[in-house]
Order: sequence, then structure tokens, then C-alpha cells
Amino acid sequence: MSFNPDMSDDVREVRDWVHTFARDVIRPAGAEWDEREETPWPLIQEAAKIGLYSLDFFARQWFEDSGLGIPVAFEELFWGDAGIGLSITGTGLAAAALASGGTPEQVGVWLPQMFGTPDDVRLGAFCASEPDAGSDVGAIRTRAVRDGSDWILDGVKTWVTNGGIAEVHIVVASVDPALGPRGQASFIVPPGTPGLSMGHKFAKHGIRASHTAEVVLREVRVPADCLLGGPEKLEARLARVRSGERAGEQAAMRTFEATRPVVAAMAVGIARAAYEYARDYAAQREQFGRRIGENQAIAFRLADMATRVDTARLLTWRAAWMARQSRPFHNAEGSMAKLVAGETAVWVTDHAIQILGGAGYTRDHPVERFHRDAKIFTIFEGTSEIQRLIISRAVTGLPVR
Repeated sequence: MSFNPDMSDDVREVRDWVHTFARDVIRPAGAEWDEREETPWPLIQEAAKIGLYSLDFFARQWFEDSGLGIPVAFEELFWGDAGIGLSITGTGLAAAALASGGTPEQVGVWLPQMFGTPDDVRLGAFCASEPDAGSDVGAIRTRAVRDGSDWILDGVKTWVTNGGIAEVHIVVASVDPALGPRGQASFIVPPGTPGLSMGHKFAKHGIRASHTAEVVLREVRVPADCLLGGPEKLEARLARVRSGERAGEQAAMRTFEATRPVVAAMAVGIARAAYEYARDYAAQREQFGRRIGENQAIAFRLADMATRVDTARLLTWRAAWMARQSRPFHNAEGSMAKLVAGETAVWVTDHAIQILGGAGYTRDHPVERFHRDAKIFTIFEGTSEIQRLIISRAVTGLPVR
């Protein structure tokens, strides 16, 4: 089967449904929740009531045959507003970690608890980064020590979406520091577990409606069945490492690689929103007796913006399709999509402000917010520099550093 960049009728129907929700519910509320810098619980609940924020929706789109279900839906949500969009989709990272690494029993018990119900909305959080271990996941210091049949977790996680307010936290910790990143495992921390608390909540440049905070773990005791994948799987992997064999991908990196096309789609949504707003503005705004879109300088800028948005989307769709068909990313296609989409979002939103001029620099127009929201996509889930490092290693086969 070859990649076909044409979506099915089912995906198109979902796209239109999500777009309507983004247009009518999310976008009108974007500026308010950006100013409030609070989790938009009412909007998450509205999404839950129509089935958009639900385990069923996420699962159906994730396993959609072409791989385009999630990217297409997420592009529309982030076209509406990135902060609110991330509040609705942020549980997905924890869900992906659980689904990819957990046992069937763990998936069955904990995935539903990450979403809750329309009347009792819950969230999930994936905890990997640390104050001294951002892109360098091998430097993770959070420890997991076995105590009888339990595990005790100690450490501090940072930059955690939904950190401290989530129902279920998935925590990456070191079980054997001597093995570096190959000695890590992931743990489910159930709701209400003593010792887990929210640390500093970050006041951010953009995506302000999405909650980002530290998660502090102090003697957090979890039972053996909260070890993601189970003890047999962990012991077998550690034994292979200690004997010099390959152990497969590190837990956090496996999660990030699977979600890179998804994050790229979010960036495409922001870029498209900025392009469309600037295009419509240029078609109406008059200066020197004509619409500014008639000036070649503006028209060429809009042409480049449209081209870059489509380029980013096609790379994103290709990576998502490859992932769904279990095609290996031999040339780091997931990182290519994340890199291009993130930098496109920053570039397009910057040029949208330039087209609006002084008006674009004010909060009277949303392109100012789009620009602030876009920047994080060159930073989180692997900076642009890290993506280039991954791509360069893949295409050269050399240990580029």
C-alpha cells in the first residue's frame, strides 16, 4: 500500500464535525482563557458531552485505517485555539504511553480513568522531563526502588501538561541508574496516591489555557501492578541490557516518537489559522487606494505561507500514515514532520503579524496569540535542534553529536 494524501469519507466527516466545534465553541473562547491562564474545564466538559473528549473518540481516531484520524481532528482543534486545544488533547500523551507500553489489564483499568465521564471529566499526565533532564532523557534522576512487592518513587518532574491536576500520572523513572536510559521504566500513579503533589505552576508565553506544572514525588508508593508492562517484561529487558544485548527503545523516547506526527498536526492547525486570518485581512484592508492583498509584496508572502502550511501538512500525514501502517521511520520521518510543522507555525504566525502591521501586534487580533502559541512547537517534545540531530543520524548513519 502506498501513501495516498486523500482522506476517506469517514475522516472527512470527523474533520467537519470537529471544525464546527472549534469554530463555534473553542475559537470564541480563546482570548478569554488565554487571559485567565486557567484550565478551561467548561470547554473540556462541552467536548466530553458531544463525545469529542472521550476514550472512544481518541481510540477510534488513533486506530483509523489511514492514520489520518488523529492528525486531521487535532489540526481543527488547534485551528480553533492552541491553549484550549491542548487542554482537550493533553491527556493523549499519557494515554499513548499507557496504550503502547501497558498490559491489556492496565490499559483496561487506567485508560477510562484518564478521561472520566461527561459529568465527571478527568485528565491524564505524562511525566518525563526533569529540571536537569529535558531533551536529555538519559539524565533522568527520578528513582524507582523496589520495596517488597511495591515500588517507591522519588524525584521532581517538570513541564508536565496537566501535572498535579490529572487523575492518572504516568511517571518515567530510573530503576537501574548504572544502565542510563536503558535502565528506565514507566509507572502508573493512581489518583490520590500519597506523596504526589503539584509543584510550581508555570506562567507561560503561550498556550496559556493549558496547565503546565511541576510534579513532586516524595516516597510515592505504588503496587507492583502499576509498573507499566509488568515485572516480567522489565526483568527480561534489563537482563538483555546487562548481557550486552539490545533492549529496544527507551520508554519516553518511544512515546515521543509515536506522538510526533500528532504534535506536528497541532502546529499545522495554528499555522493555518494565522494564514487564513492574514489572507482575509489582506483581502479587505485598504491602503493607498487599494486592498493590501493586491500588492505583490503581500501577495507573495501569502503564497509562501499557503505553500508552507501545505508542505507541513503533507509531511505530517505521511508520517502518521507510516506509523499506522507500521512502516519504520528509516529517515526519521516523524521528526521531519515535527521539525517542519513547528518551524512553519512560528514563521507563518510571524508573517501574519507583519501583514496586519501594528494591528497584528495588539490583542485586538488573534494573530498575536497565534504567534505566542506557535513558539512552543519548536521546543516541547523535542526541540528543533534535537529533531535535526535525530534526522541527521538517520540519513547519514553516523553518530552525529
